Amino acid sequence: MIEINGSAGTSAIGLSTVQEHAPDLVSLYKTAGAGIRDHGLEGVRAAVYLVLDRSGSMRPYYADGTMQHLAEQVLTLSAHLDDDGTVPVIFFSTDVDGSTDLRLGGHRGRINKLHENLGHMGRTNYHWAMDAVIDHYLDSASDAPALVVFQTDGGPTSKWAAERYLCKAARLPLFWQFIGFGDPSDNEFAFLHRLDTLAVPARRVVDNAGFFHAGRTPQAVPDDFLFDQLLQEFPSWMAAARTARIV
Repeated sequence: MIEINGSAGTSAIGLSTVQEHAPDLVSLYKTAGAGIRDHGLEGVRAAVYLVLDRSGSMRPYYADGTMQHLAEQVLTLSAHLDDDGTVPVIFFSTDVDGSTDLRLGGHRGRINKLHENLGHMGRTNYHWAMDAVIDHYLDSASDAPALVVFQTDGGPTSKWAAERYLCKAARLPLFWQFIGFGDPSDNEFAFLHRLDTLAVPARRVVDNAGFFHAGRTPQAVPDDFLFDQLLQEFPSWMAAARTARIV
């Protein structure tokens, strides 16, 4: 159990707590904090979710540690925004393959261990993972905003379903930050660009999604750049969501 550091300042979890429970993440935590400050998010409280693609083409990214690294980046970002030190993680392919909670101090090697126990890697269906996030958020009875980091290496099998879920979810305090892994010339990512630019208010009440392409070697993307991209559209969504009385 993480005990919240009373001297945390504007961060939900203070540096001394990270040093005690996850000393290997201190550098990432400091870099995430700089990103928070750069985007004017100091003192903001938000839940953070992580959704991870387990379609068959994702196998190399689990094998080389890329997925574990992304999870650690998101966990340290969450430490500035959410005081429970926990990130709900959802694995998906054809359906929802499994879920877990990633915690400071219990994070080491956790992603690959779980992935290896989840069996067959299927196709790519965003909407079941989106549904799982929505259910988890509603079951939590929280009214705080949430940042959902949604990783994938291609477009979904059912584009219609993914688009429909995103539009319906726009009335909830959930912001979907999609991050793409893989060849930037792949036409599959055209769909994620489309989700990022769906019309407001014709299709959705607010712009509730962003997209960042991390390329073929996401683990080589500098941490500060990744945090900047993950937070790029979150502040403008927060402002629009407040105006629309979503948060």
